[in-house]
Amino acid sequence: MVHEEKMMRDVYCECLMEAAAKDDRIVVMEADLMKATGTEPFFLKYPEKSVNVGIAECNMVSMAGGMSAMGKIPFAATFTAFITRRAFDQITLSVAYAQQNVRLVGTDPGITAEINGGTHMSMEDVAIMRSVPTMTIFEPIDGTQLKKAFPQIIDYYGPMYIRLNRRTPAKIYDDSYEFQLGKADILKEGTDVTLVASGIMVEQALLAAEDLAKEGINAEVIAIHTIKPLDNEAIIASAKKTGAVVTAENASYLNGLGGAVCECLSENYPTPVQRVGVKDHYGEVGFTPFLQEKYHLMACDIVEAAKKAIAMK
Repeated sequence: MVHEEKMMRDVYCECLMEAAAKDDRIVVMEADLMKATGTEPFFLKYPEKSVNVGIAECNMVSMAGGMSAMGKIPFAATFTAFITRRAFDQITLSVAYAQQNVRLVGTDPGITAEINGGTHMSMEDVAIMRSVPTMTIFEPIDGTQLKKAFPQIIDYYGPMYIRLNRRTPAKIYDDSYEFQLGKADILKEGTDVTLVASGIMVEQALLAAEDLAKEGINAEVIAIHTIKPLDNEAIIASAKKTGAVVTAENASYLNGLGGAVCECLSENYPTPVQRVGVKDHYGEVGFTPFLQEKYHLMACDIVEAAKKAIAMK
């Protein structure tokens, strides 16, 4: 599958600069990771709209809540482990409970933290943020989607967690794509099994669908960019059509996308579900291809899960 030429963090910075040129409410906040996050060009161009709090993530989130209370739209970014685990109390109280309009950006989700290893590899970030009332969780799949989504990200009011892959993603969308926050994208229609995927696992789901087709199994592929609130209508409609579902995510399979889909279906249309994700395990040092194989986050794992789900019908 073709990958994009531009890194997601570069697209993120370009979107921020374009938005800041039109909207004085935009503020970019960093915990001394401007190079890693890719926002260094923004800091150079808009120093008056930039805040580096240093290695003080909890303070950054509290400050972001205060800036929102003054009418700003702060984008506060750091590694997923630090924005979710470390600053969880500030997210809950200073942002969500206070009903503030803050964008919390977690970079290097799941195994894409790579050589930063287990301490920086937050497999549980989606589960953490799903538990916060009123929190929206958005994970762009490629740079085109991120660019299309950015105006809606700005216009939306409320706390939002953006799960941002810094690196070069597979190219899933083209310029004709129309984004809608909270609505799933059906990338391929099918009749035998539904593959529901987010982030880097969308590429693997599409590859799995190709492999399943060789065995006469027609898979539907649904790309989820808004993990919360989940597009329940799309999930239920597809489950009614195929009768079997597989979820695939670059995160813990507990309480993340897989958990959300299981909750949706058990309460509305009970359907066999198999979950592909990190199975209750910490991360470790390694590059993405190695970690995908180790944690069973590959197309072949989705194929195996699909066959199990189908057999449960």
